[in-house]
Amino acid sequence: MRYKMLMRVSEAQQAFFAARRPRKDSPHTTDAYRRDLAGITALLLRELDLSPDELTVEMLTAQALRNAFGAFADTHAKSSVLRAWSTWNQFLTFCVSDGLLAGNPMGAVARPKAPPLTPKPLRGEETPEQLLAAAADGSRRTRDPWPERDVLVIALGLVAGLRAAEMRALTARSLVGRHGEMRLHVHGKGSRDRSIPVQPIMEKIIEEYLASCRRRFAHQRFGPSTPLLRDRAGEPIGRGALEYLVKSCYRWAGLHDRVPVGANLHALRHTFATRLAEDGATASEIMALLGHASLATSQNYIEATGREQRAAVASNRTYRALDGIV
Repeated sequence: MRYKMLMRVSEAQQAFFAARRPRKDSPHTTDAYRRDLAGITALLLRELDLSPDELTVEMLTAQALRNAFGAFADTHAKSSVLRAWSTWNQFLTFCVSDGLLAGNPMGAVARPKAPPLTPKPLRGEETPEQLLAAAADGSRRTRDPWPERDVLVIALGLVAGLRAAEMRALTARSLVGRHGEMRLHVHGKGSRDRSIPVQPIMEKIIEEYLASCRRRFAHQRFGPSTPLLRDRAGEPIGRGALEYLVKSCYRWAGLHDRVPVGANLHALRHTFATRLAEDGATASEIMALLGHASLATSQNYIEATGREQRAAVASNRTYRALDGIV
């Protein structure tokens, strides 16, 4: 045990990532974990005046971690501190389970209270319809307009509730089933797959998009397992390019002022979920369609619509008195 506690922190972190490999974390998740571990480690080294080779697991005391997280909090947002705390808690839990530490000191390190998750749908009752109409009309003025792709991306958010990474993971094989009973198979966050029913119009939108790809890239072959969404060079679309596409669709449609601050492509997903809640979907149905890990997350959409609160208020007997005098 003593030998293990003298293991360098850098070696323990390598062992942590090796142990997580069977979980099949996304590259984005792994990169975030590495940044969180590296950021706090750098502060620990400065606090303890050590080189990376000198920092061992046994030096990860509650006091050292409190000081490092305090310095981290001085220059980072609450959400970043909370994420880093979670990462280090997982890392040190691993150290305990692997016999590298006697106990997890993160319980003694303060963390910010998680802010409530507030849905950020597009503002305006007709905004989704206006956005789709503008995209179909080719309102996004670029050197090389591609309305078929713009409509597909907007629709994948508004009627299927897909995240950016889920859109980028789609292939031609993702749309399965018989005509009129099609479903979109989605490889979701946390490796949680789900199947989303879609209407025949979605099949037509995908067909028109694929036809536009064949016209644009006549000399390229796109197999059924290759990524569905493409950039203007015919390559799989990148994360930044997809975000920019949606943002420019808002702008050219004149709807950029109806997008909540901090939301972009995700506002389409939130609009999908909010409309489900408004039309009577249950939290469990929303959870299944959006691929949430927690039922509480899905419940947020129902609470945000105020449907249940409105029904409760409407049952107030005093309203019948008001009906009689107005």
